[in-house]
Amino acid sequence: MKRRLLAVAAIGATLAVSGCVSSGGGGGAAPAADGTDWSTATSAEAGGGFDALVAAAQAEGTLNVIALPPDWANYGEMISTFEETYGITVESANPEGSSQDEINAVQQLGTQDRAPDVLDLGQSFANSNVDLFAPYQVQTWDSIPEGNKAADGAWVNDYGGFLSIGCNAGLVATCPQTFADLTKPEYAGQVALNGDPTSSASAFAGVWAAALANGGTLDDINPGLQFFGQLADSGNLLLVDPTPATIESGQTPIVLDWDYLNLTQADKVAASFEWQVAVPSDGLFAQYYAQAINKNAPHPAAARLWQEFLYSDVGQNLWLAGKARPARLTAMTEAGTADAALVAVLPPVTGEPTYPTQEQTDAANAVVAQGWAAATS
Repeated sequence: MKRRLLAVAAIGATLAVSGCVSSGGGGGAAPAADGTDWSTATSAEAGGGFDALVAAAQAEGTLNVIALPPDWANYGEMISTFEETYGITVESANPEGSSQDEINAVQQLGTQDRAPDVLDLGQSFANSNVDLFAPYQVQTWDSIPEGNKAADGAWVNDYGGFLSIGCNAGLVATCPQTFADLTKPEYAGQVALNGDPTSSASAFAGVWAAALANGGTLDDINPGLQFFGQLADSGNLLLVDPTPATIESGQTPIVLDWDYLNLTQADKVAASFEWQVAVPSDGLFAQYYAQAINKNAPHPAAARLWQEFLYSDVGQNLWLAGKARPARLTAMTEAGTADAALVAVLPPVTGEPTYPTQEQTDAANAVVAQGWAAATS
């Protein structure tokens, strides 16, 4: 799945974002019928209120999205629910694209009508491209944790998950629960990492989580390389890129991947076998994806309404239905608006996740790029 082909950087409460600076909106879209220029509106209130936003978005009639696979974190239902709720057609381009593809489209299409209105980006891409985004604060802004949003609303984290261990309980007698478990001889030829960590976000997260489980830190990912080198030497590491097909055939009985993807896989194969999912307590690592509005969005009102929808209780619960953890989950749980049945499906997490800064991520990427092949050859 191409959405994982990006440089990964998790973001959390410890990450300072107050230094983010972005240019204002300024797309080529015409003002709304009431004269409001939604391309510069930084909130629904600033444009005349939520009802005015809905009316303007419906008048535009279209929302352009990009790189949103229908089976990724429940985007298919997210899009269809938005269309049904507001009567706005969603045009989806390059659904298997990457974050870099999204940035390329914004830069290359400029103010054209087919340019993307909104973006769903890996954190490193959000951090490094704020000049392309229009700042906007949704109505639920105050319930989004401070560390999960740029101070001006240029980007906002929306959904994410934890690095997890998926396991075919029909083929594996005792499924591993931790990184330490993965070194046991009983898992010979069974442990697959989702992709190459030099180009895959989930695989890179697996290496960093392994580092944290083996004495590493956010400033030292080397123990993660050493861990996978050990798995390779022992024969436990299976150098096969896992896919739904390899999982269903039994070729990759143990897979390291995001918990929401492993959980979705569990649903797909439930009729055939049990796919167990565990978040390893000895290597807790999480990542969020960020939302942003193209400052040259051809449908600026629809773009802002989409953001309002994603961060509403309805939108956040749709992420939960996709097994992902929405950014507002803590606040919604406290308010009783999170769907308890959907929350109960998520694998339990012990401890607090660790979130690297962009600088730490860049350094770790360089180490993995230089050392992965040698460590696992």
